[in-house]
Amino acid sequence: MKIKAAVMTEVGKSLSIQQVELSEPKANEVLVKIKATGVCHSDLNALHDHSTPTPTILGHEGAGIVEAVGANVKNVKAGDKVALSWVPYCGTCDFCITGDVHLCESAFGPMFDGTLLDGTSRLSLNGQTVYHNSLLSTFAEYAVVPEMSCIKLPDEMPLAQASLIGCGVATGYGAAVNAAGVTPGSTVAIFGIGGVGVNAIQGAYIAGASKIIACDVKSANLEIAKQFGATHTINSAEENVEEVLKEMTNGLGVHYAIDCSGHTVATESAWKGTRKGGTVVVVGAFNPEKTINIPAGGFHRVGKVLKGSFYGNTQPFRDFPMIAQMYLDGKFKLDELVLDRIELDSINEAFDSFHDCNCVNVGRSVIEFND
Repeated sequence: MKIKAAVMTEVGKSLSIQQVELSEPKANEVLVKIKATGVCHSDLNALHDHSTPTPTILGHEGAGIVEAVGANVKNVKAGDKVALSWVPYCGTCDFCITGDVHLCESAFGPMFDGTLLDGTSRLSLNGQTVYHNSLLSTFAEYAVVPEMSCIKLPDEMPLAQASLIGCGVATGYGAAVNAAGVTPGSTVAIFGIGGVGVNAIQGAYIAGASKIIACDVKSANLEIAKQFGATHTINSAEENVEEVLKEMTNGLGVHYAIDCSGHTVATESAWKGTRKGGTVVVVGAFNPEKTINIPAGGFHRVGKVLKGSFYGNTQPFRDFPMIAQMYLDGKFKLDELVLDRIELDSINEAFDSFHDCNCVNVGRSVIEFND
């Protein structure tokens, strides 16, 4: 079938709106009619990454309606509303059988190669292979995806909001609830109040934290953080974060710190602002050339935990429907994360906005596909 898609033809260049050929799903795959897809900063990173194979269709935050299923598919059927996970898992490796499905390695070879799980593509243009992005490629009217990427949602779930669950929402929420394990009555500091950070705030709030402290260099983001459950804010460009965190916690430091910033300096501040026995979770991706420096003296005596969290330690089939239901029950904010609704033809404008330092980055532009 021919579909309209935004095609990355060259690293760093604007996406091209073209008609692309999409073949039928294989036995363990699903054809999804994409109804909404978020434009994430990770898509911008992929656009400027020389390891991204071209031509490719970007997009990894998507939701839609199941159109058709392969012969072996059992989890979803035609007509189901689904949110898409860009990290499908095998269910049988050492990581999966112990519950760490977010650490399953099955998706990463194909992901880096730009294929689906069997090492081949369902996309082509004028007889040339077009590559998949994150096994999804949601910047298109339709997508063929692995069955394990399709998570059924309640029928009443709006799809623009549903599309955001698959990346930033689940990552932030999971960083607080799954990775950190925030407990009722605890104190939590969140570093980096962007699309992931505000959802870490929401996760901490839902987990029952008594004090949630948002830390960022942008005053506007700190104001937005209050809307999502932050009880206190610290402008880390103007104040000594470690000292203020201790002042707010009787000199002890917070129980949990979650760094969504991607900056090693923030992680070092998070470590210093966390109390003995506390936990620091890093969910932001670092520049691999950077290093983290934490005090070696007395390290064994403080009993702290420093851990990385990929995808918020998310179990999509558990967490996606849970977040959707909390939204429907009025307990989780998603409407506020939809910054604007655009058509596919405007996708390059959404990419350009990432370069505007004054642009609001707590949320997403959402592409909607209307019949």
